[in-house]
Amino acid sequence: MKISNYQLFYLAVLSMLGFIATDMYLPAFKVIEASLNTGPEKVALSLTVFLVGMGLGQISWGIISDRIGHRASLLIGLSIFAISSAGLAIADQVWQLLSLRFVQAIGVCAPAVIWQAIVIQRYSSNSQQIFATLMPLVALSPALAPQFGVLLVNSFGWQSIFWSLGVIGVLLVIATIKQSESQNVSSNRNTVADIKGLFGSKLYVGNVVIFASASAAFFAYLTGMPELMTQLGYDTEAIGLSFVPQTIAFMLGGYLGKRSVKRFGDEKVLRNLIAMLTIAGLLLFMTSQWTLTSIWPILAPFCLLALANGALYPIVVNRALSSASHSPATAAGLQNSIQICISSVASGAVALYASQVQTATGIAIILCIAGIWLGYIISNQSLSSQFTTPDNSRVARDEEF
Repeated sequence: MKISNYQLFYLAVLSMLGFIATDMYLPAFKVIEASLNTGPEKVALSLTVFLVGMGLGQISWGIISDRIGHRASLLIGLSIFAISSAGLAIADQVWQLLSLRFVQAIGVCAPAVIWQAIVIQRYSSNSQQIFATLMPLVALSPALAPQFGVLLVNSFGWQSIFWSLGVIGVLLVIATIKQSESQNVSSNRNTVADIKGLFGSKLYVGNVVIFASASAAFFAYLTGMPELMTQLGYDTEAIGLSFVPQTIAFMLGGYLGKRSVKRFGDEKVLRNLIAMLTIAGLLLFMTSQWTLTSIWPILAPFCLLALANGALYPIVVNRALSSASHSPATAAGLQNSIQICISSVASGAVALYASQVQTATGIAIILCIAGIWLGYIISNQSLSSQFTTPDNSRVARDEEF
């Protein structure tokens, strides 16, 4: 089934919403702190609470969606998101900020999971290409969202950030009402059997481990980079600008990966990407042992890692979810929850050893590379054998996208 530009835009907004909600209010921390008459620790805790909600909510929405349908689940989740966003806009106590950020995270988990399941069930013939189109946009949203946050807070106050998120949620509710259901639902689904089946699938588990490990390498670097640059004497503006090259690299990787898969097939491209990630990881590990006077010896190989990740994410996500077409929302929710958990461990480990952040970041990334290889071995019973499950990208070669 071909996808219209409207539907592509709708899915893009669903895919970006979680990251927009995470990052848009970051520049307003000091303003919120003063407005609510609280300390920086509690305002920062609102981000931690949000991430906890994201981790808990995704698997839950996956299970719910496979039982009651994508459309109904989206309507409930987006409504929760819109209402909690409005509540945040009128919050005047820090406990309200913390509790409503958790509720907001639970709501935004619905689109974060269900857009992937919609792609698998409604557009199975060209799902690889759709993931490759949308995922670079997902990577772009964390870079753009804080800039919009700055504009809003300077023009209308910090509350306008949450009013804007609430309006986006309402518009998505309206758009979702007009959507048709994309799956056959069954309230008699055996959730335990579905999850056991997912964990019993080497194809699913292997690709999820690759995805989570590659994401964890990204988060380990993003956690360590600001502290490392501060230690090297860079100012806040330079730290902000350092995220531009890696964002461009990720988006370029998504574009090149999409074209390469259409030409060579996803298995060959995946092998080359894992090799590229291995090279980037080894370079990052080696440079983490040097005495640095500039960030470029680490930033340059990380851009290579970001390039590879941009191409790799759509491939392994498509493989994992295509192997679970009977319960794609549950599969997507479990996948995303595992990704957040492993990424949080990598990020937390780097943060724990912030005094030795350069070495800690290098070690964390090389361990993530080992995780990528473990996932690839799990998903392939023999590394010398060709991947034998259907390659959606080959079907898509002859389709107009």
